Amino acid sequence: MDKQKAIEQINIFGKNTMMDSLGIIITDFGDDYICGKMPVDERTIQPFGLLHGGASAALAETLGSIAGGKKVDHEGKTVVGIEINCNHLRSVRSGWVNGIAKPIKLGKKIQVWNIEIKNDSDDLVAVSRLTLAVIDKK
Repeated sequence: MDKQKAIEQINIFGKNTMMDSLGIIITDFGDDYICGKMPVDERTIQPFGLLHGGASAALAETLGSIAGGKKVDHEGKTVVGIEINCNHLRSVRSGWVNGIAKPIKLGKKIQVWNIEIKNDSDDLVAVSRLTLAVIDKK
């Protein structure tokens, strides 16, 4: 399957999920990264009109989890998030935020991912670290 078709399949897989509800779109991936974007709009802002920290965390966990899932044998394994932290560094009122997830550790039982989220001007908005457990499918 070519890369563009794979990206389309990932986005179709996200339909009717939080990914879809928040407008998260996967835009690119490679062996050691995955990228996605999320709109800053009525779905993702808090009452003061700023990007909600929970939406940033949801983008980070989405990117890290999809990336982590691509690193396991899908026949018998999957990944689940067991910890996420998110430092919010800059506010955003409109446009899109763009995230990139890169691995810190890819172990047999634990994966750790670093996720950076930037605004349309390429300013760092948030940084996250996501820990995933690699588990047997049931």
